[in-house]
Amino acid sequence: MEITSFEQFELNRQLLNAVAELGYTEPTPIQQQTIPLSLGNHDVLGIAQTGTGKTAAYLLPLLMKIKYAQGLAPRALILAPTRELVMQINEAVSELGKYTGLRHLALYGGLGPKTQIETLRKGVDLLVATPGRFMDLYRLGEIVTKDIRTLVLDEADKMMDMGFMPQIRSILEIIPTKRQNLLFSATFGGRVERLSAEFLEAPVKVEVTPQASTAEMVSQVIYEVPNFRTKINLLDYLISKDAFQRVIIFARTKTTAENIYKFLARKVVETDKIRVIHANKGQNTRINAMDAFKEGNVQVLVATDVAARGIDVAEVSHVINFDLPLIYEDYVHRIGRTGRANHAGAAITFLTMAEDYHVQKIERIIRMTIPREPLPTNVEVTETPFDEQQAMLREIDEQRRKDNPEFLGAFHEKKAKNLPPGKARSIAKAKEAGAKKPLSRTSGAHSGGASHKIGGAKRSGSRGGRR
Repeated sequence: MEITSFEQFELNRQLLNAVAELGYTEPTPIQQQTIPLSLGNHDVLGIAQTGTGKTAAYLLPLLMKIKYAQGLAPRALILAPTRELVMQINEAVSELGKYTGLRHLALYGGLGPKTQIETLRKGVDLLVATPGRFMDLYRLGEIVTKDIRTLVLDEADKMMDMGFMPQIRSILEIIPTKRQNLLFSATFGGRVERLSAEFLEAPVKVEVTPQASTAEMVSQVIYEVPNFRTKINLLDYLISKDAFQRVIIFARTKTTAENIYKFLARKVVETDKIRVIHANKGQNTRINAMDAFKEGNVQVLVATDVAARGIDVAEVSHVINFDLPLIYEDYVHRIGRTGRANHAGAAITFLTMAEDYHVQKIERIIRMTIPREPLPTNVEVTETPFDEQQAMLREIDEQRRKDNPEFLGAFHEKKAKNLPPGKARSIAKAKEAGAKKPLSRTSGAHSGGASHKIGGAKRSGSRGGRR
């Protein structure tokens, strides 16, 4: 039977009234498939990109099951990787459960636990939590788990990326084994597959879009730029255009995010119309910035990937990837911040020659080629500084070496030729003897595939002293 209305689900009137007030009329594909399965007590593995309505897909049947306030201990637990996403889910619980009287609480770090503990002691029916804060309060004896009958893992792929597996396993050991499990992820890589095998019992897999697909309502484009300064010039040009009404700019590092913020606040956007959020920002600062952006009081939000999955704003006009993410699936989540709720959106990516390697990997994951456009003629293209050029060449060598361990490196060969004859001979002899190369300007060019994996800030910082 085709489901075209929420009235066709076995939901109580309290939930249906809340859904109607929120303006939802027709269930999305993930809701059409997941809600009946969840109401039927099946374990569910949901593969769905952001903006598809998956939060309501698991919240509506969950709220239907616990129905009303009862006792002191929680009866359902939702785990999410970031405090921003926890707050977003908790807000959705407030909206959908407004007529149920259910007591719910968001648990996350970044602030003292006193208020959370006081609320727990008064009694809650549903917890939305990050794994770390949940375990912290459990160890303090403030969470009773014996009544938990439903467990939801949202954004499971991000939890794997952030290293939450030990906490998740600890949680699975302390909650009842007889329970319903629901796991949602935008991608279905090897780690998520192993988690689902460990976590779910005879699950029904619901995949409404190909895994790691990008939103249909989002147009994508790449601008090739030679260097950081030209990226700034391009950003200056774009943000000043009228069409860029509500924009999220993603940077790879906290340092880059701060630099973008300072530039735009100084030259382009009024100071009260721009905010920056990253891991070093205090919790209240991040909450206030998110609220101001959702309310439309802020035009530009500069963020690292800490915010990629915690922003649910229906009318984000543009997402700009100032840098490409090194966790390639995060590209999907970044651009999923626009094109939500059937609104059209645009995703723009700035690409240097060193980042071309990453975009090829991303295109393989999303199974499409992102179109490239020439730089607008009004954008000033600056000359690449020598240090930046050398850093990009080193990065390209590392990328090639990652794919082909026998690749010696064009940068390596070029530098060796420029060494004094005596120095080159000593390095050659050291290689023949199997000795470690002396720490020098030349050896520094090859030290460290590991620093490449960490990110832009660490990479440039670790090499800056050797240039």
